[in-house]
Amino acid sequence: MKILFVADNYPPETNAAATRVSERAAYWAAWGHQVTVITSCPNFPAGRIHPGYRNVWRGEEERDGVRVIRVKTFIAPNRGTLPRILDFLSFMVSATLVGAALPRPDLVVATSPQFFAAVAGWLLGLRHLRPFVFELGDLWPASIHAVGAMRPGLGLRLVERLELFLYRRAAAVAALTAAFKANLTARGIPPGKIAVIRNGVDLPRYRPTPRDGDLAARWGLSGKIVFGYAGTHGMAHGLGNLLDAAERLRDRDDIRFLLVGDGAERAMLVAEARRRGLGNVVLQPAQPKGEMVRVWSLCDVALIHLRAAPEFAEVIPSKMFEAMAMGLPLLLALPEGEAAAILRRHQAGWWVPPADPAALAALVRRLADDPAERQRRAAASLAAAPLHSRRRQAEEMVQVLEIVAAGYGDRAGTGLPPDGTAW
Repeated sequence: MKILFVADNYPPETNAAATRVSERAAYWAAWGHQVTVITSCPNFPAGRIHPGYRNVWRGEEERDGVRVIRVKTFIAPNRGTLPRILDFLSFMVSATLVGAALPRPDLVVATSPQFFAAVAGWLLGLRHLRPFVFELGDLWPASIHAVGAMRPGLGLRLVERLELFLYRRAAAVAALTAAFKANLTARGIPPGKIAVIRNGVDLPRYRPTPRDGDLAARWGLSGKIVFGYAGTHGMAHGLGNLLDAAERLRDRDDIRFLLVGDGAERAMLVAEARRRGLGNVVLQPAQPKGEMVRVWSLCDVALIHLRAAPEFAEVIPSKMFEAMAMGLPLLLALPEGEAAAILRRHQAGWWVPPADPAALAALVRRLADDPAERQRRAAASLAAAPLHSRRRQAEEMVQVLEIVAAGYGDRAGTGLPPDGTAW
């Protein structure tokens, strides 16, 4: 197939969407599909262009067999409503104009969470007279409303109408969670056109690794029991809760909270940790994708954290699968939902309610004193990782694309052609 994929983020950016799209696209290219990705100049989340790139009207490179076309956008850090909307809208316009001049693909795919990329995908489907597939990575704008970035009112209602319009116009929707599918079905989207393809991990990249002694010494983690969070420090993640828990553990010099990443709230977290004198919290900037195995190697337990909002019960954070592949037990502090169900099914770690620093601190204290329990959960976590492989996800997604390209998008959620036989 000739696949045209629209994604606002792509490596060398390291957020969940960039990783998901690029790792699957590399598999598709290796399997003989022609994959073209339209994306922006890498700058997420700090709004600073990565070294070696320029924000030009059109740039092109090849990554892992994938043709990557970068378009000019309004560059803004991942904070502030108006600058981010200008960023999103500029990408929508640039991606549509550049994509319209490309050779006709077999189908167009676009991914959220920012669904103005999906608007570009829909428009390009119209331009090329080809079906459009909406990959639903987040219930946007519900998620930005949940963190207070958009208030109820006319603007939110208009964006929600656009959201539903795109779901209806898509030949098929690929949702990252079953809860997303249930949400769309309850809002009138036919369930047959909604496939559920959960997130995963590229197993060849991640495996149990001895602690990196040089990096541990550099970051002051030698000989410590490390509870690590690696990912975006955004409004959705509620990481202030980790500082509150750390404050309750001042008496335990053997315990460290490691936070690695960037985002809208990182500067606040750094300043607040310094103001409180939290020497047991180590904050490091975002690391290149190739360094993440070294970062995870420092951790005894992987922290997966989200804000206490009902909307986030429907989210399955992708970092939990990376940690599983590294053989790390998981400590989830997020609204109870699919992520917690996966954790319990595999017995891969522990769950505590979000925004409950006392419960989190008590559990961290107990786990620090019970290495045998940590080891048992680590073994279960590692054993479950192959069930969530990126290769398996890539196979499921390309099957959906083949169904859509064949003209049966209304059956993408069943995986079967009209006669019920296998594809």
